[in-house]
Amino acid sequence: MKMNRLDTSDLDFYADLAALTAWSDERDDEVRDRVRDIIHAVRRRGDKALVELTNRFDRRDVDSVDALEVSAGEMQAALVRIPAAQREALEAAADRVRRYHVHQKQDSWSYREADGTLLGQQVTPLDRAGIYVPGGKAAYPSSVLMNAIPARVAGVQEIIMVSPSPDGEINDLVLAAAAIAGVDRLFTIGGAQAVAALAFGTESVPAVDKIVGPGNIYVAEAKRQVFGKVGIDMIAGPSEILVVCDGKTDPEWIAMDLLSQAEHDEEAQSILLSPDANFIDRVEACLHAALGKLEREEIARISLQTRGALIKAKDIDDCMAVVNVISPEHLELSIDDAEEWAKKVRHAGAIFLGRHTPEALGDYCAGPNHVLPTSATARFSSPLGVYDFQKRSSLIGCSEQGASELGKIASVLARGEGLTAHALSAELRIKNDTQ
Repeated sequence: MKMNRLDTSDLDFYADLAALTAWSDERDDEVRDRVRDIIHAVRRRGDKALVELTNRFDRRDVDSVDALEVSAGEMQAALVRIPAAQREALEAAADRVRRYHVHQKQDSWSYREADGTLLGQQVTPLDRAGIYVPGGKAAYPSSVLMNAIPARVAGVQEIIMVSPSPDGEINDLVLAAAAIAGVDRLFTIGGAQAVAALAFGTESVPAVDKIVGPGNIYVAEAKRQVFGKVGIDMIAGPSEILVVCDGKTDPEWIAMDLLSQAEHDEEAQSILLSPDANFIDRVEACLHAALGKLEREEIARISLQTRGALIKAKDIDDCMAVVNVISPEHLELSIDDAEEWAKKVRHAGAIFLGRHTPEALGDYCAGPNHVLPTSATARFSSPLGVYDFQKRSSLIGCSEQGASELGKIASVLARGEGLTAHALSAELRIKNDTQ
């Protein structure tokens, strides 16, 4: 296996880096057309189309959406059925995720001006949220917790979960996580048809206000196409990790941290950035030695060969400059004084501080959300959180005096824009001081 090697001192470094990290979320015409047709079918034919599409794509043989819904009793039964160690681990992770996200909850606020005018913001939760949990190449009970718990903390009234169940098989851990996280209804449907059902509703699947959670290219394209009818969290790309290391961490640890992302998907990206050339060589040797231990060895190998990279930097300051260009989903700072260096990071989905903080802990149980911005979108977006499930309404309540004073300002501006009715509406509230 040969990995990409880059050096920040090369004249073409940033051009080569851009080419390596580029990942477009634009889909080809075939994907867009297929997704559009699926959405149209579900909108027009509801449950019937949902059943037909699920039978075709997930190799199911059902005759109604009722057969695709998992009852609350079945979720609870799975929670009882799984081994005690798994149940305890899920509950511990859920508790940590819940405690972290409680700190994100926003409250309504207001203030009164001297004339009695009230201004503020009223914060309310969404009525109904839809969470998409992947179920194709692997089972992701952790994604259930990360998507559903913030919604529940926000006060969402109803959480609808969808997750594909190829050949009718669904992981007990996923069902158990749904029970722990407080999912209200769970449908074993996936792909663009699941997104369409959540966006527009069918006879059996209720329409939601927002759809969150990652999926394949069809799910991502479907979320793009239904945005506006419903809210979405983000268009997620392949998972990424960027590890900055000064050469003082065990190279085997760093190699395994890189592999923890590479095993996700052939398009996942794992990058090491270090000023120590000898350390980079040692990590590469550890990568070769560790690959054979992985159940998903071939996936990880392809990921490292095609999108992985080992980058030699001048120093840690140079590393920070590269970090802010890449704007990674996951950033490990396996260096001395990591907390101080983190202050130089402007763009990253999650920052893992120090040598003892592998990204894998964030995936499962540290507490912060593992649904993160990918493909450099950390430049302008944030991890999934409670705030994604809350709405804000402005509060404006003018006193008589306040309306009079504001009316004078509004009148001038409205007439400047040529909006006469706006001006007159404001002017009618202006008090006549001569009376």
